[in-house]
Amino acid sequence: MLFATNAGMFDPALKPVGLYVEEGRELVHANTRSGYGNFHMKPNGVFYISGDRAAVAETGVFLKQRPQADLATQSGPMLVINGRLHPRFDLRSTSLKARNGLGVPTDGKVIFAISNAEVSFEAFARLFRDGLNCPNALFLDGGSAASLYAPSLNSHGNILSLGPMLAVFERNRRASRQ
Repeated sequence: MLFATNAGMFDPALKPVGLYVEEGRELVHANTRSGYGNFHMKPNGVFYISGDRAAVAETGVFLKQRPQADLATQSGPMLVINGRLHPRFDLRSTSLKARNGLGVPTDGKVIFAISNAEVSFEAFARLFRDGLNCPNALFLDGGSAASLYAPSLNSHGNILSLGPMLAVFERNRRASRQ
């Protein structure tokens, strides 16, 4: 395993609060309800992998298109939506937290980021749009729950229990050549 990070919002029982697909099976249905907190700051979105293609889409777009997902996690808010920052982000926001998220640039590679310091949603979204050239990016989690396990970076996460997780593994080079 190269690294692992929390993959979105979860309830007190550590169950995802939105869509969760694992090995092509939908284990938790999409959540389109309104409510309080980051997850419900619409539009929220879905990160999914279908075959060898990864994407981030607004929840409504994902539900309308219904791609066959091998893996999917719903979280929110969207950070970048078709090249634009989420409309509710404020340059003057004083809500500063450690944040993690992911984006998919036009080359289709998935880029994960976690802040080393507390940042606003607006600054974190600009990283994905302006610095990493991701037309769509999704906030996964933040505050004390933002966690990254990455031995190569000497980051061993935190001691908090977490809900859904995403892990990235080194590709078996021998298998990929055959």
